[in-house]
Amino acid sequence: MRIIGLNGSPRRDRNTAKMVQAALDGAQDAGADVKLYDLYSLNFKGCASCFECKRLGGESYGKCAINDELAPVLDDVLTCDGFFLGSPIYFGDVSADVRAFLERLWFAGLAYNTDHMVVYTRQIPCRLLFTMNAPFEDFNKTLNDSIISAMTRFIGPTELIEAVDTLQFDDYSKYETQMFNVAAKLRRNREVFPTDVKKAYKAGNQLADLAAGKK
Repeated sequence: MRIIGLNGSPRRDRNTAKMVQAALDGAQDAGADVKLYDLYSLNFKGCASCFECKRLGGESYGKCAINDELAPVLDDVLTCDGFFLGSPIYFGDVSADVRAFLERLWFAGLAYNTDHMVVYTRQIPCRLLFTMNAPFEDFNKTLNDSIISAMTRFIGPTELIEAVDTLQFDDYSKYETQMFNVAAKLRRNREVFPTDVKKAYKAGNQLADLAAGKK
């Protein structure tokens, strides 16, 4: 049983990364083999519109043909038993590298036939771990619903776990941050974010159990 975690944040030790790592820790403690990828450490781009994934009889039909550092990640995701995708929310959307990953994951699985079939044959449960420094009311529900819908269609049953109003800096005095209530930010980081991390850990437990057929 393999569970994959993708950190789609350019920061490898902050909020999103901590959520993804907690989820993998939970999955590992439930008996899964786990692997972490930091997308921003890989050299890749989004879909190149080469359409080799649509070429009838082609060796890349139903599979992204680009041979770069994302290729083995896509293979791992499509053959694993469950995965976590973590992203910060920037200007109401996922990070650039997550968007590029999703383009290549989803498009290769879409058949250009009248039924708009998905060529992937396995259902892989997924959990999205989204973090945002703004409060919950600023969360883009349309974005979340569209990603959950697409991920459920192409990959498998998908749920969202979010952490909002997160801490961006250890020392706010070094940056232009007058728009924030720094004391409230620090307090929330102490009191609420650890609970968010625990939610991610629990999700790891649950996803591992689901993948193992225990739920």
